[in-house]
Amino acid sequence: MSKNKIVESITCDTGWQFWIDRGGTFTDVVAKKPNGELITHKLLSENPEAYRDAAVQGIRDLLGIAKDAPIPAGQIDAVKMGTTVATNALLERKGDRTLLATTEGFRDQLRIGYQARPDLFANKIVLPEMLYESVVEIEERVRADGSVETSLNLETARPRLQKFYDDGIRALAVAFMHGYRFPKHELEVADLAREIGFTQVSTSYETSPLMKFVSRGDTTVVDAYLSPLLRRYVDQVASELGNTRLMFMQSNGGLTDAQLFQGKDAILSGPAGGIVGAVETAEQAGFDRIISFDMGGTSTDVAHYEGVYERAFETLVAGVRMRAPMMMIHTVAAGGGSICFFDGSRYRVGPESAGANPGPACYRRGGPLTVTDCNVMLGKLQPEFFPNVFGPNQDAPLDADVVREKFDALAHDIHEATGDHRSPVEVADGYLKIAVENMANAIKKISVQRGYDVTGYTLNCFGGAGGQHACLVADALGMTKVLTHPFAGVLSAYGMGLADIRALRERAVETTLEDGAMAALNTTLDELACEATKELTRQGITDAQIEVLRRAHLRYEGTDTPHLIDVASPEEMQKSFEASHHQRYGFIMPEKSLIIEAAAVEAVGVMTETDEKEMKNTNTAEAEVLATVSSFMASNEHNTPVYDRDTFAPGTRIMGPAVIREKTATTIVEPGWEAELTPKGHLVLTRVVALEREFAIGTECDPVMLEVFNNLFMSIAEQMGLTLENTAFSVNIKERLDFSCAIFDPEGMLVANAPHIPIHLGSMSESIRTVRRENAGKMNPGDVFTVNAPYNGGTHLPDVTVITPIFDDAGQDILFFVASRGHHADIGGITPGSMPPNSKVVEEEGILFDNFMLVDRGEFLEDKLRAHLADHPYPARNPDHNVADLKAQIAAGAKGVQEVHKMIDQFGLDVVHAYMRHVQDNAEEQVRRVIDVMQDGEFAYPTDEGAVIKVKISFNKENRSAIVDFSGTSDQRPSNYNAPSAVARSAVLYVFRCLVDDKIPLNEGCLKPIEIIIPAGCMLAPKYPAAVVAGNVETSQVVTDTLFGALGVQAASQGTMNNVTFGNDSHQYYETVCGGSGAGPDFDGISAVHTHMTNTRLTDPEILEWRYPVLLESFGIRHGSGGAGRHTGGSGTLRRIRFLEDMEVIILSNHRIVPPYGMAGGAPGECGRNWVERTNGNRDEMTAMDKRTVAAGDVFVLQTPTGGGYGPATERVEPLPEAAE
Repeated sequence: MSKNKIVESITCDTGWQFWIDRGGTFTDVVAKKPNGELITHKLLSENPEAYRDAAVQGIRDLLGIAKDAPIPAGQIDAVKMGTTVATNALLERKGDRTLLATTEGFRDQLRIGYQARPDLFANKIVLPEMLYESVVEIEERVRADGSVETSLNLETARPRLQKFYDDGIRALAVAFMHGYRFPKHELEVADLAREIGFTQVSTSYETSPLMKFVSRGDTTVVDAYLSPLLRRYVDQVASELGNTRLMFMQSNGGLTDAQLFQGKDAILSGPAGGIVGAVETAEQAGFDRIISFDMGGTSTDVAHYEGVYERAFETLVAGVRMRAPMMMIHTVAAGGGSICFFDGSRYRVGPESAGANPGPACYRRGGPLTVTDCNVMLGKLQPEFFPNVFGPNQDAPLDADVVREKFDALAHDIHEATGDHRSPVEVADGYLKIAVENMANAIKKISVQRGYDVTGYTLNCFGGAGGQHACLVADALGMTKVLTHPFAGVLSAYGMGLADIRALRERAVETTLEDGAMAALNTTLDELACEATKELTRQGITDAQIEVLRRAHLRYEGTDTPHLIDVASPEEMQKSFEASHHQRYGFIMPEKSLIIEAAAVEAVGVMTETDEKEMKNTNTAEAEVLATVSSFMASNEHNTPVYDRDTFAPGTRIMGPAVIREKTATTIVEPGWEAELTPKGHLVLTRVVALEREFAIGTECDPVMLEVFNNLFMSIAEQMGLTLENTAFSVNIKERLDFSCAIFDPEGMLVANAPHIPIHLGSMSESIRTVRRENAGKMNPGDVFTVNAPYNGGTHLPDVTVITPIFDDAGQDILFFVASRGHHADIGGITPGSMPPNSKVVEEEGILFDNFMLVDRGEFLEDKLRAHLADHPYPARNPDHNVADLKAQIAAGAKGVQEVHKMIDQFGLDVVHAYMRHVQDNAEEQVRRVIDVMQDGEFAYPTDEGAVIKVKISFNKENRSAIVDFSGTSDQRPSNYNAPSAVARSAVLYVFRCLVDDKIPLNEGCLKPIEIIIPAGCMLAPKYPAAVVAGNVETSQVVTDTLFGALGVQAASQGTMNNVTFGNDSHQYYETVCGGSGAGPDFDGISAVHTHMTNTRLTDPEILEWRYPVLLESFGIRHGSGGAGRHTGGSGTLRRIRFLEDMEVIILSNHRIVPPYGMAGGAPGECGRNWVERTNGNRDEMTAMDKRTVAAGDVFVLQTPTGGGYGPATERVEPLPEAAE
């Protein structure tokens, strides 16, 4: 430690305290001596030759205790610790063997999850590995209203559990349908399991008592899987510390006693300490609104703070859905070790990392070029001012020579490929620009996208690499203040010492916010407060130290995004909710009821008041320059002074450019910035020269800015999508994510999109071009149009596209279009849900919006809209729902307009338009590269309905182009399996994008090298008024499999979306159901997953039963049903839905007669089937496109098709994949 000391006021402690962050690579220790002085220590987390545990060794080192000597517990007041032990076990799948006990009929529900595939364009689908080893089904079933459908059978449960106990499993997760609210069965099974001898039993009710079976079940499994490992680690540490008070940081940002530390609360243990440290140090420095910026070697964690800790209550961690309160931390794969490479046209940074071994090129282990190497090349990291810890003897400096050699070679390769004349230093600067943009976009996700203007915030920067990039990241966001604490290199450990003890409790409520609900809510809050307070008092916290926060999760009825609101009167809570909603989304919906989703209590045991004292040192304010070095900053070479932070005194000011060396980090002061040391030792960086926002970058294609604009365009589409998802009414958009948002050029050509549904990709452009053509010269700023007409830019009627033109400031010229397409729950027609199986003309499928003006110069034309929804032989059944979803789509468009204008203000219109074209040209080149290696092919594929889709694909290698010719395809059909040509375009675009094994932007450029021939009058180019509803969802899947068949890429997938609609006058519901994917030359198909032209989520079973009068009897995988082959096809599913009211059920599907094809000698998959089981025992078989009237008690059964196999089954050498499922 330097002669600078930070002293904290101590109220009652007399011994040592140790605040520890046990990270994946290093363990950081901050020790507070009995006199209040703080010292730091850093050591490797894993060094088994030298010590058993890094945290304990750190304590030994600082106390000066020998390896085998006992630790004097009497000298230590407390050890406060965060650990990545649980996180690493989750990432590496190294938890305990775990058994899942669940309701009979739901053994595969967590494996199926919400049925979506993680990578939209991967032929080889990879799903996260499940944490549980085995599943046992328990005879029991409770309905959504709490009535018992099937009584718990403990007699049959006992031998089932005993079998796995005898096999050696000791961890059990218990998750039953509706157990969050009606836990009796779960608790009884838990008692039985403990009686048998299971040592770890986690119930979903005790783990996460909130609705959503899948994410609550996953959370329960995580708890059972990780808690034993965590317990062993805690016991190991405690055994060496003796009778010392040991506390651990939880994911929610609060400490808890070691004996209460659970697996579900340990996932963000380390990062949460960083947030606490960032908040507390910022408050000491006088900043109350911060973005915490923790940049390490492999990733960067960012978080937003404005007076209260923000928590997420449902997150995805390492492929696992977690339903537990966690600090809202966004992690991006951009760190000092992120690899920099060139793909032939674009500079690319990450997400791959060089890790700790080999590490960056400069680490002397033969590693690749990384972001850290960029800083070495730019002179921002100087070997002579960096610890000499490299080479075989850990005594050599950073290797700047190899960095220069590698950048020289890379600059040469880039020049050869593009003609770009950047020097090696400028190449490094280009990569750094992209890394900075990636991190800035991560910060936008947790701030700007949620309605916060961060320009007045302070960037609190920590982590090993944070100080090197803080000024640049702040500039990218328009921020003008950066804070680096003296302990920035160990801030997560420092945060452990500043944290309070916290206990959180939640319980589902699910009732309308009104006066009559308050008594029950307050009773629930009292019970939760009592539980939470008792947990604190058991940890020695006095009543005077405890503060209890009483809150409720409120959301609009029919939506799925709750806001955490302080409990008060209903009027005050509504006011607070509306302020929060408006701040985040820009509007409120006063016509909707507010729902109290859950009660939440947080008991806070205040530990110590942080009071950092002013520095005591003898330095002068005039800092000594250690050396002057050459560096490249702000696009220029500079003679740059190097300083040592330890020589600063309060009031020291340093103008950029400058390099500041610190004990555990390097801080770069960029030109235009000034650094000042405050009396408390904080280094505050301030931009003192206004940043020139407009970039003078020219309109020629620059490989650096090409990647920047790729990310910018995509980010705008993603922000639109987030707005739509959070504000829509319908389950289809909000939960199933059946929507897409996109940006288009002034001609209506796709520039960038945030796709959830591939079928939307190529077809939205047609809608834009329709609006552009039919309103030429008549559009005004503030206008919004909507289209769903299949013969004028639409695909099928439920998919409604909302289009907003973006004008220049003068309101004269259209600069861009933005649009969103969402699947509405009902748009009229002859059946509820607007997916009739037997429509013959398009009017029977619902209401047509043919270039319909929705907003006229800012005025929402609601009366006109409602009249249109009603003026039809088959009007919309729930026009309020349509209006709400269209409003959400308008809001998404408004977000797009706002963000596009920001981009134009920053870069200039000519530059933005130039890169709009460059981005499309880049995608075109990527597809031409694929064409270079493809072979001609043709394929004909029959459908159940009697038609044939035929395609011939010819490649011209000379001009690197392709012809996709659908000649020979059946003529227009009398059924509704006709597909507008936009659907075939989408399928071609999707298939060629899948062939490009890289993350390229998907836009109009992909189709430029491809000529698509579709004969007029065939079923892929039908004429009005042909019915088309199945064309979009079913024919599109057939076209996709036909294209893959012609190219010989993989066997057929299930080839259908299995569209199920049910409803009556009160309820309408629509879902698509997963099946098996096709096998390929080097991979098996995957079971129970959505494929190709759809990727919609399935509504959680508990939400399905809560909102609709149905009972999901079972949903599982038909193991072993995929096509046989050297690689087997994925298996299909079986789904049973019992109706509790009279309804109509409709199926729209394919592959009930024609099986999905196998390839290269592989066997075909199995066909699907569907039927109704009547209450009288009769079985009513249904066809691929059919409907039935069902009575209460009838059961609809859906058996989905499976994927085809690849290669002869006799050549298979590995065991069948079903054995692992």
